[in-house]
Amino acid sequence: MRVRHRAAPFAHAPRGNLRGMKFLFAPIGIGAGLVAGMIGKKAFERIWAAVDDEDPPEPDQRGVPTVKLVAALAVEGAIFRVVKGLTDHGARSAFASFTGRWPGDDPAAE
Repeated sequence: MRVRHRAAPFAHAPRGNLRGMKFLFAPIGIGAGLVAGMIGKKAFERIWAAVDDEDPPEPDQRGVPTVKLVAALAVEGAIFRVVKGLTDHGARSAFASFTGRWPGDDPAAE
């Protein structure tokens, strides 16, 4: 049995400029970024709770051990970066599968 893949709805539309695709993707990217921030925050809270019984230290708190602050900031930054990267890539992949165009720089097109 042969499986036929359906083309993206806008795959055969005239090729617009890259700026137009970025403009169309902007609201999706903003929404994905907000969702990534919420997911990253929850993930960090859960991971920190498994590491320490206290709340994570904040840079504006007085008397926080520097090592503990550095560890909290490093873990938080790593989690946010991974979640944001995966969310952004997923949103771009979904956009490309719907429109047939990658929103942003596409090395494969060069």
